[in-house]
Order: sequence, then C-alpha cells, then structure tokens
Amino acid sequence: MTPVADPTLKHERALGRQGARLVIGVDEVGRGALAGPVAVGMCVIDPVRPGKFPPGLRDSKLLAEPRREQLAPLAAAWARASAVGLASANEVDELGIMVCLGLAGARALETLLAAGVDVSDAVLVLDGNYDYLSRHLSAPVRVTTRIKADRDCASVAAASVVAKVHRDRLMNSLDGEVPGYKWASNKGYASAAHFEALDLLGPSEHHRHTWLKTDRMLRLFEEA
Repeated sequence: MTPVADPTLKHERALGRQGARLVIGVDEVGRGALAGPVAVGMCVIDPVRPGKFPPGLRDSKLLAEPRREQLAPLAAAWARASAVGLASANEVDELGIMVCLGLAGARALETLLAAGVDVSDAVLVLDGNYDYLSRHLSAPVRVTTRIKADRDCASVAAASVVAKVHRDRLMNSLDGEVPGYKWASNKGYASAAHFEALDLLGPSEHHRHTWLKTDRMLRLFEEA
C-alpha cells in the first residue's frame, strides 16, 4: 500500500504571498450520517508565520479515533483560533444537507468573529469542489475550494480533526442519553448494529427521518 503523504503548508503559504493575511482551513464531518448533526470545523493560521503543525496531522478519516483524540487539542493549539459549527438532524430534515453545511459553516465563522478574529483579508480554504458556504456568510469573506484539501493542506486537515473529535464526543454523549443505537461506536453512521437498533427501537429525535425513508440507499454510504 502506498503511504499517504503528510499535508503541507504550500497552498496556505501561496495564498499568503497573494495577500491573504489569514488562511482559514474548513472541513465538514457527519455529512453522510443517519443521526446527529453535521459539523463544520475551521482552523485559522497565519500563512506567513504559520508555525509547525503537529506531527502526524492528517485528514481525520485517515486516523484512528485514539490518535484523533490526541491530535485535536494539538491542532487547536497550533491554530490561531478554531471553531466548530453544527446543524441539527431536524435542520437537515427541514432544509437539506447542503443548506445545513452552509449553516454549520456560518455558525463556525460567527464563533471566530465573536472571539475577535478579524477576517478581513482572510481566505477560507474549503475542502472539495463546491462552495456551499459563501451564500450563508454574514461577513464578506473570500472562499476558495480545493479538491483533497483535507489531505494536502495542513490547515484543512486540522479543521477536519477538530470537527471530527467535536462531533464524535457529542455522539458519545448522545449514546448515553439515548442508548441502544450504538452511537459510541458508529457515531450515527450506517452500520449493521445501527440498522438493527432502528428495526427494534424505531428512529429517535436525533435521527434524520427523511434519510431513513431511503435506507436501502443509505446502507451504501461510507463515512464522510
């Protein structure tokens, strides 16, 4: 198996040379889950003097849960600021997943603004090739997209890890409040144990009910 290359700061530094005063890495988790919120994480760095990011930092999907737990506080400490925004399962049902990605991202940015982050002359680097975020932002911020940014860009990888650990901890807590669905292990994603629990218990208030109507398709989802 070909080893996965470490992320770098090449893209962030290039944006700095182009005039970006801050670069904000952005990534989402929970997009394909059957239950729980969708989360969007953001990590702010200085592209000119970014400092050294934590050794072993990777896209959260490439890390085991214990390693993510170790890296999340290190990634947050490396960033000048970090935040996670959420959109609930009810909102996903009412508004659709793409709108909710934008809402969650806007909420993360509002948290950064409330913490005093000046986003003028900042650039948000959004993983993927579709900008789901810009239309939901109250502040005029430049948003760029980059395929595989969570793999290649350290700021986005950091956002991925911070968001994943935040959401995982929330799902662990919900597993204690609403036991039976095995959320501590499946984090709300499609799994045999999760579907067995749904057959036995029915959906909870934390499930995306509109998604369960197409559960045959959802059984093919892979964790995003």
